[in-house]
Amino acid sequence: MRRTVAVLTGLVLTVVAAACGGDRGQTRATPAPSPSGAVERPAAGDHQLTLPHGGADRRYLLHAPPGYDPTRPTALVIALHFYPGSGARLREMVGLDAVADRENFLVAYPDGQNGGFNALICCGTTDDVGFLKDLTAHLVRTWRADPDRVYLTGISNGGDMSFRAAVEAEGLFAAIGVVSGGYIGSRTDPETYVPRRPVSVITFIGGQDRYAKVFTEGVRTWQRRLRCTPAPGAPPANAPDVTRTDARCGDGSDVTVYTLPDMGHSWPGAPTGDLAAPDTGLVATELIWDFFAAHPRRS
Repeated sequence: MRRTVAVLTGLVLTVVAAACGGDRGQTRATPAPSPSGAVERPAAGDHQLTLPHGGADRRYLLHAPPGYDPTRPTALVIALHFYPGSGARLREMVGLDAVADRENFLVAYPDGQNGGFNALICCGTTDDVGFLKDLTAHLVRTWRADPDRVYLTGISNGGDMSFRAAVEAEGLFAAIGVVSGGYIGSRTDPETYVPRRPVSVITFIGGQDRYAKVFTEGVRTWQRRLRCTPAPGAPPANAPDVTRTDARCGDGSDVTVYTLPDMGHSWPGAPTGDLAAPDTGLVATELIWDFFAAHPRRS
């Protein structure tokens, strides 16, 4: 898997490469985004939009389901791509729009700057936590996203970014879904680096991912700091080799961990794409939404 991260040594090299898991897929052409300052008209359908932040126009795709009603609060999922990648490429891979159409929620796919997000250990120096705050505020204000049902998911670099935003964007996200990503790097060293308001977590770790150990250690650190008590959960019916643990934490949040022994650095159940793992016996996209639907924001 191609990486473009500067060469480091030891564990730091391992972890940086994990967060910046690249891909070699082809990019589908997309229409030009709406210019900055253009009037947005909330409606069902697919929208190419921009949001000014930090002196740049940040691009994102927004999918509103056929049942979208701009007068009623609607759940929102923000989905973060791998590095190097784009929102469009993640959208093609994970099939989240189909779930949104069935369950009636909004999905936003922001583009990272220069193909990535400034997550826990890479990539870049952009204030992506601030961008996600502003994007959420905009979608709450303009598209009537329900502030109690705002969720964040991502893979690889986008998964690491989900953990960072869960901690640093206090009270914003009710839950996060992390695929082949982790709570990793020196930023997470302080014992106080945890959410100050409950954020539930569902995560998927491939046993053949070379970074499985650091991802697993990161989840255990998260659980220890938040006084979570893991217990074995029921494995998926079609994936008997997959292990699942469920934990209730001291702040009332939940942590569910799926470990897939035969999977690498991938998205379980994604049918296509270089980070797709279609034959895992479970579909992460469906499980993530089910988890999100059961976890609105806790006070």
